Amino acid sequence: MFKSFFFARRWWAWSVLGSAVILLATAYRVQLDVQINEWFGSFYDLIQEALGKPGSITAEQFWGQLSTFARIAMIYVTTAVLVDFFSKHYIFRWRQAMNEHYMAAWPRLRHIEGAAQRVQEDTMRFARTMEDLGLSFMRSLMTLAAFLPVLWALSDKITELPLIGTVPHALVWVALAWSLGGTLLLACVGVKLPGLEFHNQRVEAAYRKELVLGEDDPARAAPPTAAELFAAVRRNYFRLFFHYLYFDVVKWSYLQVSVLVPLIALGPTLIAGAITLGVMQQIARAFDKVLESFQFLVLNWSTVVEQISIYKRLRAFERQMQEAAPASA
Repeated sequence: MFKSFFFARRWWAWSVLGSAVILLATAYRVQLDVQINEWFGSFYDLIQEALGKPGSITAEQFWGQLSTFARIAMIYVTTAVLVDFFSKHYIFRWRQAMNEHYMAAWPRLRHIEGAAQRVQEDTMRFARTMEDLGLSFMRSLMTLAAFLPVLWALSDKITELPLIGTVPHALVWVALAWSLGGTLLLACVGVKLPGLEFHNQRVEAAYRKELVLGEDDPARAAPPTAAELFAAVRRNYFRLFFHYLYFDVVKWSYLQVSVLVPLIALGPTLIAGAITLGVMQQIARAFDKVLESFQFLVLNWSTVVEQISIYKRLRAFERQMQEAAPASA
C-alpha cells in the first residue's frame, strides 16, 4: 500500500514532489483563511461604527471592504480548485502503483480468495478514501497551526468563563477540552464499527463470488445457497444500521451543542460589552477553525472506519502474497 508508491523510484516525482506541492498549496489556502478571518474583524467593526453613528463611514470604505473580500475569495477558489484537481491525479498514481505491484504477482495471487476484489475494488477505495482523509488531515493540522496563535491572542480579550471565572487564554483550553472530550466519546461509542465494516466486506465478497461462479456453473448459486449467503449480508447490515443509529445520535448531538460552546464561553464578555462586533466575529471564526481542526476524528469518523476496514483487508491480502511467494519460486 505504501512501499509501492513512496519507495519506488518510478513514482518518486509524484510521491515526494507531489506531496510537497500539495502541502505548500494547502498551507497557502490556510493563510487565505487567516486573511478572511482578519477581514471579518475589520468589516464588522466598520458595520458597527456605521450603525452606531449614521454617516460616520463613506461609500468608498464600504465597497472597498467588499472588494477586498472578493479578491481574497477569488484567489481562494482558484487555489482550492487547482489543489483538488492535482490531488486527484496524485491519488490515482498511488492507486496505479498499488495496482501494478499486485498485478506483477498476479499468477500466484489469482487463486487467493477475493484476489480480484482486492486488486480492483479495494485499491480504488483505498485511494479515494486516502484523498478525502489525507487532505482533510493536512488541512486540519495547518489550520490548527495558523489559527491557534490567533485564538491564543484573541483570548486575552475574554474577561471570564461562566462558572469558572478568569482563565488565561480561555478559549484555547475550551476548544481543546471540548474536542478531546468529543473524540474520546465517539471513539468509545463507535468502537464496534471497524470490525463490522470489515466483516461486511467479507460476507459481501462471499455472496458476490457465488453469484459470479453461478454465471458459468449451473451447480453454483443455487437458490438455497444464495439465500443463505444473502441472509448473512442482511444480518451484518442490520447490525451495522443498529450500531450507526446510536453512534449518529451521539455524533450529531455533540456537533449541534458545539455551535453553542463559543457563545457560552463568550457570554460574560458579551454581557459586559468588553469587545466589539468585529472582534466577536474574529473570535467566533477562529474558535470554529481551531475546534474543527481538533475535531478531525469526530467529523471523519465514518470515513476513518471505512479506511481501517480497507487497510485490514489489504494487509491480509499482502500477507497472503508473501506466503505465496516461496511456492511460486
